[in-house]
Amino acid sequence: MKEHNPGHRQKLASGHDDRLEALTPLDVGALGSVDALLRGMARTAFGGRRLGEAADVLEAMVRDERCFKVVTIAGAMTIAKQGLVLCEMIDRGWVQAVVATGALMTHGFVEGAGMSHFKHRAGMDDTELFDKGYNRVYDTLELEQNLDDAEKIVSATLDAIPEGTTLSSALITEALGRYLASHVKGRAVLKSALERRVPVYIPAFTDSELGLDVAVYNRRREMQGKPRRPFDPFLDLEAYTDQVRSAERIGIFTIGGGVPRNWAQQVGPYLDISQKRLGIEEPFRRFQYGVRICPEPDHWGGLSGCTYSEGVSWGKFVPESEGGRFAEAMVDATIGWPLVVRAVIERTAKG
Repeated sequence: MKEHNPGHRQKLASGHDDRLEALTPLDVGALGSVDALLRGMARTAFGGRRLGEAADVLEAMVRDERCFKVVTIAGAMTIAKQGLVLCEMIDRGWVQAVVATGALMTHGFVEGAGMSHFKHRAGMDDTELFDKGYNRVYDTLELEQNLDDAEKIVSATLDAIPEGTTLSSALITEALGRYLASHVKGRAVLKSALERRVPVYIPAFTDSELGLDVAVYNRRREMQGKPRRPFDPFLDLEAYTDQVRSAERIGIFTIGGGVPRNWAQQVGPYLDISQKRLGIEEPFRRFQYGVRICPEPDHWGGLSGCTYSEGVSWGKFVPESEGGRFAEAMVDATIGWPLVVRAVIERTAKG
């Protein structure tokens, strides 16, 4: 057996010998669009390359007409004024299901109903904020009055749902979307979702102001001598599974991590174990596409659903060797998300 001796190399590789992709300097003065910027970034390095590659994968996913596309969102994206980015994706038909936190949908509903959020002023003490009814989300304020007003709308919306109906997060968000469609002229996440028939699932429903609104609603009913309205989260799980089951290919676009990401990703294993443990016929479904925008590395533990490469071992994702396409950009979503979506809007507008 011939020993490897790095001191006696016959020929140094050129990069092209191994079909490596050459990088290109980013010439910002020559760029005329966000699309051109992201394409150029994809040929650079570090976070810029990852963001550029995220646009490439999202483009492939939205152009695949046979792909069921789910968007999962965690974090304070609506109070951070990113709600219209999601509306744009829904309105363009890029989304067939949304999985989100309840807090995100609460702040989005507040905004959609015409109420305002405010910039936090440096120097304001959190104790003072509490006394004034200003709930701080990092550098932004949600008014307690907003939440009180939203609760009244939620209560009236629940009253309009026929008695005896078992509630789920998708049913409640659809009803709230119907309220917005009837009372609000502007755009809103739940309004867009209703109009495009995109269900909005909130797996950790009780972990939010919206969930507390429903809890207060049921306590009020008990005080009035009325029965509680039943809520079954498994209705969401089965409805989402039905969507995935009927799809030829599936793709996922994720902002952040958290429960929404993992809940959406576990559908493949759910179908798999149902077949194995129940002896019923189920399709084998793994995500063909995946895009994640989140500044958090996997070893901090906040992704709640692992990297895409790790997800391959769980049967959640098609490996790249079999055609899977994935991109993970570790960047603040308020920076990366609008850029990626705008770039893909420009690309798809060209045909």
